[in-house]
Amino acid sequence: MQMQEKIMVTDTLAGINGELVRYAEMIPQTENKELKQCLKQLRNACEQSQEELYQIARDKEYYVPASKATEEEVQHVKSLFTSNIL
Repeated sequence: MQMQEKIMVTDTLAGINGELVRYAEMIPQTENKELKQCLKQLRNACEQSQEELYQIARDKEYYVPASKATEEEVQHVKSLFTSNIL
């Protein structure tokens, strides 16, 4: 039973993440202010669902995030963006 639950949670997270990508694509392309506001509200609700489900996945150890970057790694990435290498 636990494996089915884990698959459902991770599949749902993947679906929500896909929805967030689509909202990110649609919002800046929309000229209608009312539609843009509606899409933003839908995106915000989707983000809230994603955060809640992510926390459930972490609590049940269905998802283990990558380790945090070291200060050296953070500085290296910052330098790439500030030195026009990217």
